[in-house]
Amino acid sequence: MKLLSFRILFLVAFIFSLKGNAQETLPIYQDYLSDNVYLVHPSAAGIGNSSKLRLTARQQWAGIPNAPSLQTLSFHTKFGEYSNAGYGLVLFNDKNGFHSQKGVQATYAYHLPMSNGKLFNQLSFGLSFTFVQNQSDQTTFTGDAAVAAIVESTSYYNADFGVAYHYGGFSSYFTVKNLLLTAKNNLNVQEPLDLRNYIFSAGYYFGEDLFVQFEPSVMLQFREGTGQRIADFNIKAYKNFSKTQFWAALSYRRGFDANAIENAQFLSPIVGINYQNFLFSYTYTNQMNETVLTNTGFHQISVGINLWTREPRAAACPNINAAFGGF
Repeated sequence: MKLLSFRILFLVAFIFSLKGNAQETLPIYQDYLSDNVYLVHPSAAGIGNSSKLRLTARQQWAGIPNAPSLQTLSFHTKFGEYSNAGYGLVLFNDKNGFHSQKGVQATYAYHLPMSNGKLFNQLSFGLSFTFVQNQSDQTTFTGDAAVAAIVESTSYYNADFGVAYHYGGFSSYFTVKNLLLTAKNNLNVQEPLDLRNYIFSAGYYFGEDLFVQFEPSVMLQFREGTGQRIADFNIKAYKNFSKTQFWAALSYRRGFDANAIENAQFLSPIVGINYQNFLFSYTYTNQMNETVLTNTGFHQISVGINLWTREPRAAACPNINAAFGGF
């Protein structure tokens, strides 16, 4: 009976996940706290003083067969050393049970310097277009003659638009995701198309002269179709030793809805190290609700390389100025 109840709960959560996220392209986790803001905000493409290559791998509900997993490979840079334009590219593979989606996202961004003073002051714009292929693997389904043992697939297009403003240690981003979502869903004809997600992020970096540097931040999401509201409250700390930077972050995410599934609470500690031009981080996410699908939590690893680092133009947050040099 206990095993049956668990399977039913898993199936319900899986259906909700498909309905809410299948067309939402890239799921939004805490990648932005691992110096990977570009995965969330297109206006971050080429925004800093280095080109950034990042690889992430996330595994949810460890120990459960067909649990959700996500892998991303992203790169973004400026068109040239003195150019104000940037571009980015993301490849991703998102699997959830028997459903999966693979996609490629391309971004163009333009960064408008607002001054040449001692503080970094810049307004940025970014536009992303995404092509996604959805797949439903029914080859392992048994017991129902109405379900063909085939692999069904379909594709769709999407677009995101964002703006960003930086001033010294202050950073802010606003992005609208799923702007041009195309009708694609012959795998689930009842899935809605109004999945626009409005995301606002802001943070401030303290500590040019402090023993340990701090960066509190917040990220707010509002999903238009469902009215779902989500907030992240974060604190991040940095410490430099020669050419090595150690850092740690703590993120608390919660929803503000009556629905118990959508109103989940998560706590995510993150640890990382930047050595010269290399980055490594590990994220563990624990669900804090009374009813959870698993006690093993969610695990994510991120690795990256900063390439072609330029000298900082002015004082700014770590997302703008790489800690150390690159190739």
